[in-house]
Amino acid sequence: MDPVNYPTLNAGLQHSRYLQRVFTRNPALAEHTAASLGQPFARADMESALEGLARDDDNVARQRLRALRTAVMARLICRELAGLSNLDEAVSTVSDLAEVTVAAALANAQAQTELRYGQPIGEETGTPQQLIVVGMGKLGGRELNVSSDIDLIFVYPEDGETTGPRQISNHEYFAYVGKALIQLIAQPTDDGFVFRVDMRLRPFGDAGPLVSSFAALENYLLTQGREWERYAWIKGRALTGDADALMQLVTPFVYRKYLDYGAYRSMRELHSQIRHEVLRKDRYDNIKLGPGGIREVEFIGQVFQLIRGGRDKPLRERPTRTILNELARQGLIPADAVRELLGAYTFLRNVEHRLMYIDDAQTQTLPTGDDDSMRLARSMGFVAWDQFYNTLAYWRSLVSRHFEQVFTAPQSEDENHPQAALWQHAQEGEGIDPRLAELGYKDPPEIRRRLAAMQNSGRYQQMPERSRQRMDSILPPLIEVAAGYPNPDATLSRILDLLEAISRRESYLALLAEHPQTLKRLASLYSASDWVSSYLTRHPILLDELLDVRLLYQAPDWTELGRQLRAQMQEHADDTEARMDLLRNFQHTQVFRLVAQDIAGHLPLETLSDHLSDLADLCLQVTLEQTWRDLNKKHCETPSFAVIGYGKLGGKELGYASDLDLVFLYQDEHPDASETYGRYAKRVVNWLTTLTPAGLLYDIDLRLRPNGASGFLVSSIDAFIQYQNEAAWMWEHQALSRARYAAGDAEVGKAFERVRCEVLRRPRDIVALRAEVRDMRQRMRETHPDKPDDVKHRRGGIVDVEFIVQFLVLGYAHQFVDLTANRGNIALLGTAAEHGLIEQWAAEDARVGYRELRRLQHTSRLSGTTPSAETLEGLGTYMASIRHLWQTLFEDDAEA
Repeated sequence: MDPVNYPTLNAGLQHSRYLQRVFTRNPALAEHTAASLGQPFARADMESALEGLARDDDNVARQRLRALRTAVMARLICRELAGLSNLDEAVSTVSDLAEVTVAAALANAQAQTELRYGQPIGEETGTPQQLIVVGMGKLGGRELNVSSDIDLIFVYPEDGETTGPRQISNHEYFAYVGKALIQLIAQPTDDGFVFRVDMRLRPFGDAGPLVSSFAALENYLLTQGREWERYAWIKGRALTGDADALMQLVTPFVYRKYLDYGAYRSMRELHSQIRHEVLRKDRYDNIKLGPGGIREVEFIGQVFQLIRGGRDKPLRERPTRTILNELARQGLIPADAVRELLGAYTFLRNVEHRLMYIDDAQTQTLPTGDDDSMRLARSMGFVAWDQFYNTLAYWRSLVSRHFEQVFTAPQSEDENHPQAALWQHAQEGEGIDPRLAELGYKDPPEIRRRLAAMQNSGRYQQMPERSRQRMDSILPPLIEVAAGYPNPDATLSRILDLLEAISRRESYLALLAEHPQTLKRLASLYSASDWVSSYLTRHPILLDELLDVRLLYQAPDWTELGRQLRAQMQEHADDTEARMDLLRNFQHTQVFRLVAQDIAGHLPLETLSDHLSDLADLCLQVTLEQTWRDLNKKHCETPSFAVIGYGKLGGKELGYASDLDLVFLYQDEHPDASETYGRYAKRVVNWLTTLTPAGLLYDIDLRLRPNGASGFLVSSIDAFIQYQNEAAWMWEHQALSRARYAAGDAEVGKAFERVRCEVLRRPRDIVALRAEVRDMRQRMRETHPDKPDDVKHRRGGIVDVEFIVQFLVLGYAHQFVDLTANRGNIALLGTAAEHGLIEQWAAEDARVGYRELRRLQHTSRLSGTTPSAETLEGLGTYMASIRHLWQTLFEDDAEA
């Protein structure tokens, strides 16, 4: 045909021989394409073109399907090459075409088959069954290319029989339907084909049955499913039928419950097989499978999906570009790297389409002839082949670089690490001890004994071969790394405890083997703190946090973290246990990040306590939201209920292992309020304290509520006021000085704060108060006697400062209302000095002493050791000032 007659189609006609053939055979289509070129081919128009196809005979159905495909391709080629569309339109249009034609062909095939055999009925439910056509690969991801085959799998829910006069099994029925669908779509006729159909991804491939029931598919995935099939099913999507039921069956196979770092090796092996095939067939210029090609971009996204998709639902999306953007949003791949990958992917996919447009051929290989080379270069906007090829090489080099950064193999198990002999020959003993001593170990025989015991253990001996190889590759560098710390024996012993704990979890071993840089971070933490090593060994899921120091040392944004946590909760809205585990994993992750920053010296103690208290507040708030959502028989939409924090939580002085002192209050006049909030409080306690597979959230103490352990779990504000005014002991008023609203209804929190201030500002007999507080401290000493290494209970220690501040608040807040501000003991000592209640120098010494004692207490808990006499002696002056303050305020000669 003469392009002069259709100037708007000229770019497409110059490039595509296929288009020239189509328009020569069908000039009316050329005219229609030119007239409609300004608009994309809409899905609704495709569906309209195939309306009633179910009633057509085979020949008519084939003609209509192929006519639609030709019309869609013609407009798409002309729009794209005229610069009127982009990659998004191309892939969505072709994906729409595939979905619409498959649905129409299925309707036709099913109608014809039902005429002969009747409806297929499930033997379990007695209901009609429908074929689920699963789109795999690019069709599943709605990123189909313009001359692609479509990868399909046919599944049906239940076995059973049909209802017709010629009864057959459901399996036979759906096999007939599937064959008919394939013929309608894929059989070449004079009008061409619609899509080539590839069924090789089905269970057992070409050797397997064409269709599978849910039961057969589930059994196959559980017993026969291979790693590459997990990769393939990432993009699996039901185009027809019961999609939810299918994904409930497939998702556990694809996405592991825990982080699956074994995916690196599996994907690396799969890529190696593909690369070997490419080299064998000399396909370097294949822009899909060759180095730096489309497949490598897809692999980068999909390895993160396999690793993290079990825990992170946003990573279960199917389109490649969506996943890359999500990886950038989460910080799993640097944003600059994602921009480069997206640029390369877009360029490569555009090249792929233009290759296919030439002859409507399924090819990703660059042309060798000069004519087609120039067609391709011009269609991509280049005036010369060399310019195009150099640009293509640039994008492929970027993909290769990023691919290697993600997939570079760690040190091979076969490669001999300098310290490999220390692990391999630990049981033999000869020459091992001197070498361990050279490295810096203090007790080489004991270290060798630990290594030998680990090798001899049933746990190690029974490990799968791949896991044992990973353990063998991890230990030599760990022995070397641990030796570089001041306490190498303790460091390595703690790490060996971790390795024993995770030895049955291949994914954790894979994480350490795939990311050798994590070993130094691990050893640093395990050297610094016995508490941290125990914590991480109990919660090895946190090993993932070692991968990215940017996230590990990033200051927490509690508002944003709360938003992310709530979004994750919403994804598991129907699974209470999953939400409880999510909350625990969130809390463990944040604690681990804080302790890493603490050990690195990034957090002052007060800031750390603030963060830990803010974390507890957030966990309490989310717990309240989730438990109220699940509560039955509620008398109101929003609870008038609050959690009050006492003690360390109330004073925002939480440590890593602190329990939470809590009181539950409500302000609600409804007759059912007491019962409703009582059930609510029990549910909250259960969420906080239940030990789940993810561990414990918090230990809580509810004994500070009115009437202690014998009192109601939750109190109304009125009952709380009455108790504080009429029945509370003085020590309960002391406790009230370190209490604050932590979570729940802010109005109830304000009501509590009013009560708190009224109680604390009540005038008291200073002589009686002094005696009562002094007696209370004496009773505490009887259960916690003065010990030289006890920074909390010894005279001049932490508890003395707390009692001093509480006495000052209770005794003088009626005169100086700023003493009721919940600002912490250090600030309140300064406030008391400003009002002349204590001497300025004594207050300052007590402030410094209290801060140092808390830091010492914190450091001791981290290290698992008690403070040395020398360390405490350095604080002697400050502790003497605290004892002086005590003696002055309480007229207690014992403190002098």
